This record gives sequence, C-alpha cells and structure tokens, in this order.
Amino acid sequence: MRVHLVNPNHLSFGIGVITPRWLYVLAAATPRSYGDPVLVDETLAPIDSAQIRPGDVVGIGIHSGNALRGYEIGRAARERGAHVIYGGIHASLYPQEPCQFGGAHAVVKGDGDTVWAKVLDDCRNGSLQQIYEGGRIEAGESLPARWELMPPDSYMWASVQTVRGCPKHCSFCSVWRTDGQRPRQRASDVVIREIVQLRRMGFRFIALADDNFYPVTLEDLELAKRQNNQSRLEQLRAMRQERFELMARLADLPPEMVFFTQITMEAAEDPEFLDAMRRARIKGALVGVESVTPEGLKAIHKGFNSSGHDLVQRLRTFRQHDIHVLGSFIFGLPSDRPDTFQATAALAAEADVTFAQFVMLTPFPGTVDFQRWEKLMETDPTRIEGIPLTRYWLIPQALRPKVYMSHPRMSANEIRRRTQDVWDRFYSLRSVWKRSRCVKSLRSRLAFVLISKLYRQMYANTGIATDSARGNRAARWARWLAKPCRRLFQAPPLPETT
Repeated sequence: MRVHLVNPNHLSFGIGVITPRWLYVLAAATPRSYGDPVLVDETLAPIDSAQIRPGDVVGIGIHSGNALRGYEIGRAARERGAHVIYGGIHASLYPQEPCQFGGAHAVVKGDGDTVWAKVLDDCRNGSLQQIYEGGRIEAGESLPARWELMPPDSYMWASVQTVRGCPKHCSFCSVWRTDGQRPRQRASDVVIREIVQLRRMGFRFIALADDNFYPVTLEDLELAKRQNNQSRLEQLRAMRQERFELMARLADLPPEMVFFTQITMEAAEDPEFLDAMRRARIKGALVGVESVTPEGLKAIHKGFNSSGHDLVQRLRTFRQHDIHVLGSFIFGLPSDRPDTFQATAALAAEADVTFAQFVMLTPFPGTVDFQRWEKLMETDPTRIEGIPLTRYWLIPQALRPKVYMSHPRMSANEIRRRTQDVWDRFYSLRSVWKRSRCVKSLRSRLAFVLISKLYRQMYANTGIATDSARGNRAARWARWLAKPCRRLFQAPPLPETT
C-alpha cells in the first residue's frame, strides 16, 4: 500500500510561487512504516494516474477553488482500485460532497496532523470510517513539514506557519470559522528549526503562512485593561511577547533571509511591533484593505480598517518601517459605484502600495457572505450544466461565472470589466517601473518588473478573463516567466546553517 498526496490545480505552471505546506505536513504525519508518500502538486505538473495501483491510498486536499479538479482526480483513483480520502477546508465544510462527486471512501474534517495515521491504519485493516474528526489541534501538536521530500528547483518561496486562527470576524473570510478565533501559536524553537532546514536547502525567501501574524492588537490590550480582566490581560501579553520573541530570533538568522506574512491593518498603529518586524527582515505583508470607503468596510464587518486619507497614512506607515504592502482590495461590494474602481487604483498608488490584488466579491463557503447569499438564492432557479449557482465550484471551469452576487448598480460583466481595467492600470509597464524605485539597483528594478508581470498573469488574467484565448495566453506567459523569476529567489544551499 503506497500513499499518494495530491494538491489539485486545473493549471500547471512548471514552477510554484509558494510551497503548498499541507502536502509536506501530511507527509510528516504519514508513519514511516508506509514509506515516503508520493507528493503531487498540480501547480507544477498534472498527476500521472498510471502510478496509482489497487490498494494504494490517495489523499486529496481541496478548497472551493480546486474542488472540481480534486473530484476528477478522486474518481480516477477509485477506478484504479485506490482508497480515496479527502481533506482540506472545503471537505470539512461539505463532508458528503466528496462521496457524491469525488469517489471518496472517507473524509477528514479539520486538521490532519494527528488523525492521518489512524486513517491509514484503518485503510490497511479494512475498517475505514466515512468521516474522521481531526478537530483543531493545539500548537504543540503541529508537525514540522518534511521538506526533504520537495522536488528540487520547483518553488520560489518556502512556507512556515507560526500561528493558526484569527480573532477577527470578517464577513468574506472563513478562517475564523474553520481555524477558530483563538490564535494557536507555535513555539519559536520549532519554527526556527524549520526555517533553518529550508535555508540549508537554498531557500532565503520564506512566507510565514499565518492566518494573522498580528493576533493581539493594542486595542485588545486596552479593552482588557478597561474591563479589569487581569487573566485575559496576562494571556494577551504572553501571546504578544511570544510574537516578539519569534521576531528577535528571526533577526538572528542569516542576514540575506527575507520573510513575508499576512497581517491586519491595525498593526500600523503599533510602531513597536513594526520595528520588530523590520529587524526580523519581514519585508512584506499582505494587508487586507478590502474597501476604500466606510460603507464598504461596514458591509464586510471590517470597521477596524480606515478609509480615505487615514487609510493612505496607515498604509504608508508600513513603508516607513521598511515593510512592503501587498494590498488586497475587493470589488463588487453593495456600496461600490462605477467611480469606486478608479478611486481604489488611485488610492493604491498614493499609498505607495508595492503590490496589489483586486478580487471580485465571491461568497466563499463557510463565510457570513455565503450564508446570506445562499438564503437569498433559495428561490432562484439558475443552473449551469444542471448545477445550482449556489454550488458554483461544481460548475465546469470554462462555464463558471466570474461574479455571483447581484449588484444594485452594476451588471456582473461591468464589475468584471472594471476590475480587469484596474489590474491593467496598476500593472502597466509605466506604473510597475515607477514602483520599482522601491529597490536600488538596475538589476533589482528589472527583477521587480519581471515579478510584477508574473503576478499579474498568474492571479489576474488566468482568473478574471472571460476570453479563453486570453486566459490560455496568460497561462503560457506565466509558465515562461516562472523559471527566470525563480532564479531571482534562489540562493546557494547553506548546509552548515545553525
């Protein structure tokens, strides 16, 4: 019985941007008695089903975006006589769906770190259950990934997770419901050991793949003080101190190492924390800006963000601490108007945002937005290829709409077109070259241009374009750009790193 772990993707680029961490964590959760699992990341290349033999175990991790491709792989694996197991966020939310559409024998809900070994034993013993509850494991139970199984020369960035869970409750996000609102922070010792292993392998760019790297805000501390909740205050202070301890240890790593993470806007109010990030060489952060208007922020339960001039100042604060922002903006909110698109593009430029992503409002399963939308659609008969629109992830990729929620002022096509226009404007050669002044040498500026163009092709044209020819052309460009971009992030292995 051989174990296969598959990360599905409908497009393969030959090179991956960031390592899919779950593959290598679940490889670590696979007992050595089963041998090294076969790891397949379809971002790199499609799976070769001929490798799957009767009696093998095929574990497939899915989110809503790749569920349909995952089900296709699962059905093929089952036809070849394998045990088919699904996990991931989407399988946790819809545990019956993989059985109905994906040929599943079993589904793992929640974290797989501790329950995966039992699943494999049950496969071997013929006692497989339909549902396994992985739950939310504590930080100390998190397994370090088996990075030695990674194919060489395949990824630009490695990834390490330091905390799971987010205390916020944004309406468009499912993390606080799936991973919980209680942050579970890994000890700095195990995080540093994993990072050192990756540096030994030649990685110097590491994504701290956290739900929210800033789980304790200054406002949280003040609230606990006002409530005279001493136990809560001590708990928050301890969590905050652990963040500072981790950053201090990151600062002691080889000086050429660079880190990137995800963080909430509130960190801009905490100069002590930003200074620690700068010293730790956390050079970039994805910041969820989402909307530039107060009405938009209210609609998505993100009132803790700023808008207008205050937003510009907060984003610039990150740059003043040498932290580059990848700003994430959402279009299609009920409060959006046609002029919101250009206002957002102008604000991103004024705020010195280094990179930006402009996504269209999508009701993701497990979110408040999805619940509202699903309820509104109860009487809507819309189907595509026989699939209800509220199960859009089951619709074939080529037929899947780009916008799902009706808007009071604009059509779906207008939202898509205006979103594409903002991508085109922000990532025009002139705009990218202007932003490239954030780096010093000519070589670095040219590298910045190359990376910007790759980002745009991978995450905009292949996802937003309705013209299949344009999407296919973007995919070809992404494959062509990926290899030289990866070389920009390469570093000689340092086997003696400590």
